[in-house]
Amino acid sequence: MLIDGKPTTAIWPDPDGDGVYILDQTRLPHVVATVLLRDLEDSARAIKDMLVRGAPLIGVTAAFGLALALRKDASDERLRHAAEVLRATRPTAVNLAWALGRMTAFLQQMPDDLRPGASFALAKNLMEKDIACNAAIGEAGLDLLRRLLEKRNGKTLRILTHCNAGWLATVDWGTATAPIYKAQAAGLDLHVFVDETRPRNQGASLTAFELGQQKVPHTLIVDNAGGHLMQHGEIDLVIVGADRIAANGDVCNKIGTYLKALAAKDCGVPFYVAAPVSTFDAALAEGRLIPIEERNAEEVTHIAGMAPNGEVVSVRIAPKNTPARNPGFDVTPARLVSGIITEKGVYEATTEDLAALISPAS
Repeated sequence: MLIDGKPTTAIWPDPDGDGVYILDQTRLPHVVATVLLRDLEDSARAIKDMLVRGAPLIGVTAAFGLALALRKDASDERLRHAAEVLRATRPTAVNLAWALGRMTAFLQQMPDDLRPGASFALAKNLMEKDIACNAAIGEAGLDLLRRLLEKRNGKTLRILTHCNAGWLATVDWGTATAPIYKAQAAGLDLHVFVDETRPRNQGASLTAFELGQQKVPHTLIVDNAGGHLMQHGEIDLVIVGADRIAANGDVCNKIGTYLKALAAKDCGVPFYVAAPVSTFDAALAEGRLIPIEERNAEEVTHIAGMAPNGEVVSVRIAPKNTPARNPGFDVTPARLVSGIITEKGVYEATTEDLAALISPAS
């Protein structure tokens, strides 16, 4: 996708071979800055401190982090240690463990001296596959958007998003935004309502930023406005991403997704999830088994923004010493999900429909 009219991805290898570049998403939308990851520690910090975020991008970053860790020491012990360090950075998004599993299974089959080169080649392959996968999600979702737009009889299709499941959460295209970008390219008339997504405001800072860069019509709203707009017939479709999907179709996503799904169900608004097959966890029968990350309470008691002098600062918004809880994700039951848009097509959120999709041979 675009930043200042220039095609950009969220992560890319350094052409000089010094490491891997990422966009520092903690500084967006105020500052577009890149960070060079040179080793395991840089990569783990980038994931843990959310310089990169979004399940698919976390997985690709972890793959490159493992490759960086093996540049000087590619022994079995180093491989296991690096995988453990990276796996511990974020507990909820399954793509992290999926990517590390793919990497370690492949590398364990070869001698140490071949591992550094092979690990970078595989990480780059995962990066390229992520781009192709998200483009395919966009094509599958485009058909859905076309059908919904036809029912609007020439009126604008109005879509609600939550958090950021855009290209900044992947390598490119995004998951929930991929159908939107494909629809824009196809000339479909649409408008996106963007949840701010407290407490880290990924909707306000990231989704609004990338939609604006791509010139997609959009409006930022507070998290609590979504239900109101649905009640008044101002939303035709909700599309969200996912950090993990259980075998029965329960969906774990950014905190607040469950409430949007409840409102959509009550108002008769279709609620779709867009995610790659790598986000499914066949080992978990249902969503209640998904570990939910509890993040720092300061994300709730403080808010970041740009001061009049242009400096990005953190400001307290709660009384001093006020206790706060900060669960990062919630689980939307499959019964509230109209369908799951994947690179292989649109599936119902049922154990039966998803079984073939998430089988080891798929």
